[in-house]
Amino acid sequence: MEEKEPLRKIAKPTRIDLALVERGLCISREKAKRAVMAGQILINDQKALKASDSVKPNDTLRLVASEKFVSRGGHKLDHALNIFAINVQGLNAIDLGASTGGFTDCLLQRGAVSVTAVDVGKGQLAWKLRNDTRVTVMESTNARHLTPLSFPEPFKPFDLGVIDCSFISLRQILPAVVNLLPQEGQVVALLKPQFEAGKAEVDKGKGVIRNPEIHKRVLEELRFFVNDESPLEWLAETESPLLGPAGNKEFLVQLKK
Repeated sequence: MEEKEPLRKIAKPTRIDLALVERGLCISREKAKRAVMAGQILINDQKALKASDSVKPNDTLRLVASEKFVSRGGHKLDHALNIFAINVQGLNAIDLGASTGGFTDCLLQRGAVSVTAVDVGKGQLAWKLRNDTRVTVMESTNARHLTPLSFPEPFKPFDLGVIDCSFISLRQILPAVVNLLPQEGQVVALLKPQFEAGKAEVDKGKGVIRNPEIHKRVLEELRFFVNDESPLEWLAETESPLLGPAGNKEFLVQLKK
């Protein structure tokens, strides 16, 4: 369900949060900002990213009903946890590449005690998660460089690590994750073939990997890396129920220390 804006238009380019109030879609700028951060605002059918961005008088604004999770990523992780039969109830987890927080939201809804949300960016985590006492926000933080010393003492290993990173191979992230987990700790990672395949293969498909042989190969290469070149063990893999933003097929993998 969605609520459409009234026909009245604003006279000039205006900040999104102010425009939402002026057009009667939100009752205050604060609620408008929260709606943007929750991914509920569409500008010309494209999701609004920041409340401070501007909209033109002829731009169409829409407020869409809240989804189960703050982003599509939540549905991907939810699927994987079901397939892998992982119970996160009572676990302390770390979410690498948290972004808007789809994975974090999924973990909390399934009973995780706490989630540390790590992202190299800033200001992306959804409002409801940023203000949730169970969430520790680590922004402007490169997951590759995390060590136990990156956290308050005494460091307590995380029961579960989840990963949804872009523009980097999982082979560069996993070595850091290993040091943050206890023995028997698990990892659920989103594998994106376009960031694992060779540059020529990615360029050929204009950023989209459609060849199933390449999908198969990157899975095999990562499995080899995990089992032969890391302290982790490959347990299972499954296709993501959703494609990536550009149409890339993705996979979720289950690993154990």
